[in-house]
Amino acid sequence: MTTSPSVPTANAMRRALRRAETGVALDVSEAAVLLQARGADLERLAGAAARVRDAGLEAAGRPGVITYSKKVFIPLTRLCRDRCHYCTFVTVPGKLRRAGHGMFLSPDEVLDIARQGAALGCKEALFTLGDKPEDRWPEAREWLEAEGYDDTLAYVRAMAVRVLEETGLLPHLNPGVMSWLDFQRLKPVAPSMGMMLETTATRLWSEPGGPHHGSPDKEPAVRLRVLEDAGRSNVPFTTGLLIGIGETYEERAESVFAIRAAARTYRGIQEVIVQNFRAKPDTAMRAMPDAELSELAAAIAVTRLLLGPAARIQAPPNLVDEEYALIVRAGIDDWGGVSPLTPDHVNPERPWPQIDDLAARTAAAGFDLRERLTIYPEFIKRGEPWLDPRLLPHVTALADPDTGLARPGAMPRGLPWQEPDEPLTAAGRTDLHRTIDTEGRTSDRRDDFDDVYGDWAALAELAAPGKAAERIDTDVRAALAVAADDPTRLTDDQALALLHADGPALDALCRVADDLRRSVVGDTVTYIVTRNINFTNVCYTGCRFCAFAQRRTDADAYSLSLDQVADRAAQAWDVGAVEVCMQGGIHPDLPGTAYFDIARAVKERVPGIHVHAFSPMEIVNGATRTGMSVRDWLTAARDAGLDTIPGTAAEILDDEVRWVLTKGKLPADTWIDVVGTAHELGIRSSSTMMYGHVDQPRHWLGHLRTLADMQRRNEEKGVAGFTEFVTLPFVHTNAPVYLAGIARPGPTARDNRAVTAMARLLLHPHITNIQTSWVKLGTEGAAEMLRSGANDLGGTLMEETISRMAGSSYGSYRSVADLRAIADAAGRPSRLRTTTYGEVAPERAARAAEADGRLPKLLPVLGGDA
Repeated sequence: MTTSPSVPTANAMRRALRRAETGVALDVSEAAVLLQARGADLERLAGAAARVRDAGLEAAGRPGVITYSKKVFIPLTRLCRDRCHYCTFVTVPGKLRRAGHGMFLSPDEVLDIARQGAALGCKEALFTLGDKPEDRWPEAREWLEAEGYDDTLAYVRAMAVRVLEETGLLPHLNPGVMSWLDFQRLKPVAPSMGMMLETTATRLWSEPGGPHHGSPDKEPAVRLRVLEDAGRSNVPFTTGLLIGIGETYEERAESVFAIRAAARTYRGIQEVIVQNFRAKPDTAMRAMPDAELSELAAAIAVTRLLLGPAARIQAPPNLVDEEYALIVRAGIDDWGGVSPLTPDHVNPERPWPQIDDLAARTAAAGFDLRERLTIYPEFIKRGEPWLDPRLLPHVTALADPDTGLARPGAMPRGLPWQEPDEPLTAAGRTDLHRTIDTEGRTSDRRDDFDDVYGDWAALAELAAPGKAAERIDTDVRAALAVAADDPTRLTDDQALALLHADGPALDALCRVADDLRRSVVGDTVTYIVTRNINFTNVCYTGCRFCAFAQRRTDADAYSLSLDQVADRAAQAWDVGAVEVCMQGGIHPDLPGTAYFDIARAVKERVPGIHVHAFSPMEIVNGATRTGMSVRDWLTAARDAGLDTIPGTAAEILDDEVRWVLTKGKLPADTWIDVVGTAHELGIRSSSTMMYGHVDQPRHWLGHLRTLADMQRRNEEKGVAGFTEFVTLPFVHTNAPVYLAGIARPGPTARDNRAVTAMARLLLHPHITNIQTSWVKLGTEGAAEMLRSGANDLGGTLMEETISRMAGSSYGSYRSVADLRAIADAAGRPSRLRTTTYGEVAPERAARAAEADGRLPKLLPVLGGDA
């Protein structure tokens, strides 16, 4: 049942219909009016929606076609931690036991369903299950532990792989609410996933008696975050509305607008289901009247008008009674999954129509019925990053190469789900580390610039709150006095005032920070002889600040072989290096174990070199691809030769800014968890902050406070933790977010001084080494930071492609003599250091001095030859 505070006037309905028919953008109030269209008004509304649908099908290359997916329904478990008042799918352990069922379907039961479906020509395995049942039911937790699974999603992943390998059916996963990390775990095993939004009406969840009350996973904000995380993770995602559960028409309209916002921002919503509530016996809502089919038709039509021609809109055919023609007229272009084998376990009283009958009903409405796969044709055509390469053979075996729909006559067969045989092979512009300084990049942007990062207009709106100017009323002089006396006593208001300081106040701030630096670490400037090795720049994460990432087909793309990586490490050792810093893009072909191979290859070639490698994003990628926990993966990496990790991928640890800067990188809390886990294992890390884009000083303050808190907790546990803090000024020139007109052109000189000085003060006494970046600031800029609280210059680098691809003009290499000259310019002595700020062995220091100045001649590495 739907409630509404008022019935629209005839005038309001005429006006809204006229706007819909002429293609004028509708607002929430107009959409709410149209949701109440009935009779002749509904026919006018449906006509407008149908025209939009038909234009979309024409543009998609399948005019006059309505699709469906031939599937089997695999109810992996009917246990759930939620208590939805209308649900008959969910049950309790006692009922399962009395019926002779286990807490979960066994692997044999899963495969039996899948094999029967494959024999009937089904191509989709729809995994449906309750949300996190182990959180509520000890029996579920005990079953998982007995079978060797950490949680329900680990079992989902394992069964999806078994279905792929043994039957060839394509898994579509509906495990409920998923986190960003969950999407990383499951994406390699499923071409698509889904979760119904249902409604954004929070009161239906928060108020006692509401249909979602007592169900933690039905909070609208939580479910909206799932839609966003799916888009960030490049997962083709199905969502939808459940109408008639007590929401108002305005709330229903707001739900469609929320879906539209996620679809526009991330372009990952592959279909939207509009489903009508059907009351079921033995539920708390058994007396609630069913949503009428005219109400369903109006909801479909409004959804079509709001989402536009490119949207795929579905209505379940077993819930429309005999009104197939009405539902088609309202603007659907898909009937969803239909099974010739298994019932609709969510609506068991409503059997699926026979496919031949559905085809006849569709034809009577003027359309052809065609079978599709669980992943829609548009996403198959997009390819990477929307379709994991490990799934490509399975999808290709069933897809029509011309249309992307199911290939007529194709029968699924099991295919191996496996990593590439040679995950690291030399390819592309492998001399980029050298030629970036002589020839530059091929172009300033990728040719998919307008699509790959999401909708730039939506992102500009998202970025606006974070860019709002701040009013600072705190007394700067009083804040400076506190900073000079005891910086640990600085309040947030005082710290913000200092972060905004300029002119004489900024000079005074830098003097205070430099005095603190002198008292804590002395006058000596440190630096390290190191080599950066970026083993691939192929990446589909979609970071909007990154000009380094390339598609595998781009002119500037490259990947190094294991031998080439080891060769570069050996070259570095020969000229006195004590460290290699290795990071790369999130290459879709790279298995999670490849990072172990990289560390091992370097250690085997150069046993004495320190391996500082793999950002938190790479660690998550490795862990999710192997199915290991982050802790277990880091332990294995350490055993393979990993010594410390870079604290990169942090950018700004505030998701308000983070989700503008990046589409698919790990959330702030995941970064904190990964780095904290590494520290607990004795794997130290640096810490970083990239600033000067869509951020404000309040974000810098929050970021620095977070790092200080992390290190304080390390100290309480007796853990060494962070080695240093590195300031990373945003290099804007070729950054997509700048080219799109959203980010500002990097930080000002004032910003750089203020950030360096405040890092010294706010991280005291927990993180004592503050590093400045010569590659981003140049010689004079780095020297100025040494006078503003910094004590470290980083390293020689030897090669640096990330900042240079972004447009940095300060080169890729500084010799030991160059770094000493920067310290000299600041009036300070200098010395070599190790990764953890220890003394360098005399042999290494002597080798570095002997080789200094001849280093560039050793840089080119082509075809694996030194």
